[in-house]
Amino acid sequence: MASWDNFCVNPVSKSDLYRKLPSVDEFVRGAQLQAAIARDGRAAVTAAARAVLERARLEIGRGGLDQDAIDLLVADLAHAVECELRTSIGYSLRPVINATGVILHTNLGRAPLARSAIENIAHTAAGYSNLEFDLDSGERGKRDAHVDRLFRQLFQEGPGSISTIVVNNNAAAVWLALNTLAAGGEVIVSRGELVEIGGSFRIPDVMQQSNAILREVGTTNRTRIGDYEQAISDKTRVLLRVHRSNFEITGFTEQPALEELVALARARDIPLVEDLGSGAILDLRSVGIAGETGVGESLRTGVDVVTYSGDKLLGGPQAGMLTGRADLIRRMRRNSLFRALRVDKLTYSALEATLLAYVKGEHDAIPALSMMRLSKDAIEARATRVSGHLQASGIKVEAIDGESLIGGGAAPSATLPTHLLTVTVNGLSAEQLQVRLRALELPIIARVQEGRVVLDLRTVPAEQDDALVRGLKEAAGTVRD
Repeated sequence: MASWDNFCVNPVSKSDLYRKLPSVDEFVRGAQLQAAIARDGRAAVTAAARAVLERARLEIGRGGLDQDAIDLLVADLAHAVECELRTSIGYSLRPVINATGVILHTNLGRAPLARSAIENIAHTAAGYSNLEFDLDSGERGKRDAHVDRLFRQLFQEGPGSISTIVVNNNAAAVWLALNTLAAGGEVIVSRGELVEIGGSFRIPDVMQQSNAILREVGTTNRTRIGDYEQAISDKTRVLLRVHRSNFEITGFTEQPALEELVALARARDIPLVEDLGSGAILDLRSVGIAGETGVGESLRTGVDVVTYSGDKLLGGPQAGMLTGRADLIRRMRRNSLFRALRVDKLTYSALEATLLAYVKGEHDAIPALSMMRLSKDAIEARATRVSGHLQASGIKVEAIDGESLIGGGAAPSATLPTHLLTVTVNGLSAEQLQVRLRALELPIIARVQEGRVVLDLRTVPAEQDDALVRGLKEAAGTVRD
């Protein structure tokens, strides 16, 4: 009688599987990696090879690989090292296609820079520049001078009346204003304006770190000018008004007019600081957005110091601006911590070019403003072309009306009418398609609505339409029916 042993196959041990993997030294000396070594250097390739082999050993240890899987893995080791190199020594900060319809998308870098800003960065940063050098006198200069003159032109103010300094973001601008003007004293602010901004930064926390003392007045939904007036004491140093950047209060509400606060501040000789946040220079009513106070409007009304962002409605680089009475701005410039908050030559280069576009009236040269000014009809015409290319590839596309968002903590209730494309791929859920779109070499970021991927071309530059189509075809083409 035959033994059952004749019909059994001895399983491959983990030791046998480990032996199929080359050593790091052997692998790196092999012919398959020589091109990578010549391109990226031996140290980087060795580190990548070590990481790939270590992952393979861990997988064997967990029992996740059999003999056939190990043979396939060994045959593909060189490709795995190439992928590891792209991750380990490639750029982590990468361009993406923003098809979400959110113009100032905080997670995607907020406002794209104007082409002139990019060119000016390259022009001034490739070598030396007169960042803090006065070419007329041959003496040390102030870096603020490069943009201060342009801000005065935009706000139609003469020399000596107002001034502007630049720090790294608007939270820093608020901190610098309060620390300079109110450290050790009280700052009066409406309870309904104690907002939390991105990254869990809260206005009360910024005030506490500035060594100013918070004095809340009014209620969440109703604050009157009398509330401010009654709270003023000999300890009061600043009246503060804060823009509700990412929410709005509706219904039974009341808020003093800006003119009332200006009159009270002047009567009591107390500086009025307005944290405007979004930093609109252009009158947004021209693009159909109402209710957003611009920087110039606040200054003309009589606000002493306005703080605002560079990468929101201004459409420039990340920065925080403080514009206002020249004497108050001088005090802030003399603050010992101003140096820790100041920005570099790259920011000044981008900011100067952005402001010049405003001065020249070239608003469409600023991408964020150009996107806001796009008509629904123009978006629909592009969407029709994109839809035709996608449907020809077997991708199901439907056109619907929708709304674009300003985003970035600006104009929280403002929307713009747009034309959306919904995309469905057989065999893939909307979430699975999203994952594939994010994994592209040029990732596509979209949103999901009612189980479908939704694309809004308002935030996709026209020159990226072809790349958008190619990416969607690539993501859908990997599906196996």
